[in-house]
Amino acid sequence: MAAVVAITAVVGVAAVAVTVFLLGRSGSAPDGPRALTSDEANRLALTRFRNYEARGRAVTLTVPGTAGVLTVTASVDYRGKLGYGVVRGTGRDTSSDGLIEWTATSVSVHPMTDAPAHAPASPPRSGWYSRPLRSSGSSLDSSLAIALQLGADRPDNAELLPQNGAAWLGRDRVRGHRVDVMTGPSSRDRSGTADTVRYWIGSDGTMYRVRADVRSAPQPVSIDFDTHTYGPVEAVPGVTPAP
Repeated sequence: MAAVVAITAVVGVAAVAVTVFLLGRSGSAPDGPRALTSDEANRLALTRFRNYEARGRAVTLTVPGTAGVLTVTASVDYRGKLGYGVVRGTGRDTSSDGLIEWTATSVSVHPMTDAPAHAPASPPRSGWYSRPLRSSGSSLDSSLAIALQLGADRPDNAELLPQNGAAWLGRDRVRGHRVDVMTGPSSRDRSGTADTVRYWIGSDGTMYRVRADVRSAPQPVSIDFDTHTYGPVEAVPGVTPAP
């Protein structure tokens, strides 16, 4: 199994564009690309498993759009395959603001005119509206799908990484952590897509940031980890996590 296979699969499901993006706001210029060392390949192969080992992670999704930016401040349970948090708009109307919970197949929203900075520990028991998670045409849904797939119950195959296009790009710092920036491999059904997803990974394989090109977003979406305190995720009524 190729390393980060689930992410490249989601890249196809979420209609991620085959484009190259710079490190951008990180403030560091790339030194690569070059082939991964064995240590780097092992860390990239471990990074989704680290999230699964932790059970869940606190994440902030930044989703650019033509009408403004959506920010999702959430917790993702990588064993329960369930995310829960707050979505808020910047530079746009507040029609999308409120609580949000999602699985691999559904999105539930609880609209709020004055959404809090962080979701309450226990979701409200009523006032939710559910719909299927869209596989294309929605940069928010694409970002939610990618975030949920950043955990796996076993390491990926490090030996296949160089064969499938993964590469080292440079070094950076994320909230005080020294990290290496790497691209993931191409997906099996999309040759040449290796540079569409980038990972900021610590010395032990911990994932601190992911950026991905999504066709429906004008700029890369960003998923940052450990931006706040992780809280256990409770399912709202009618929401069934994937088995």
